[in-house]
Amino acid sequence: MAGFVGHFEHNVDAKGRVILPARFREPFIRGGFLTANREGCVALWTPGEFERQMTEMLEASKTDRDGRNRARIWASNSAEIEVDKQGRMAVPANLREFAQLTGEVLINGAIDRIEFWNPTLWEERVRPAELWFLEDGE
Repeated sequence: MAGFVGHFEHNVDAKGRVILPARFREPFIRGGFLTANREGCVALWTPGEFERQMTEMLEASKTDRDGRNRARIWASNSAEIEVDKQGRMAVPANLREFAQLTGEVLINGAIDRIEFWNPTLWEERVRPAELWFLEDGE
């Protein structure tokens, strides 16, 4: 797989669903997994990538209490999802609250996952990194 790339804008509907862009749907025909993710977004993982993430969390949970607590939080804030024929997927209320997903949602490819962002949080937490691309490299 080449990875998930691209940037899209959609809205959360009254039922808490978001439309997954057509370009991203194929790997999720049989479902996927949503998790709370770093910096305050929600990540959508393919089943295979979610399995890999679970293995990493399990290994980290064997080292110390912080690792166990991160694994607990990650697992308890994960949800299996289905994408309907119109490309809609329900985002559980706890994950919408975590990522402050109301109204407009940015849907971004992030190579091994898809991320769902509140536009304000994206501007605060991610947009500043764009300056790196504007530097001349010297």
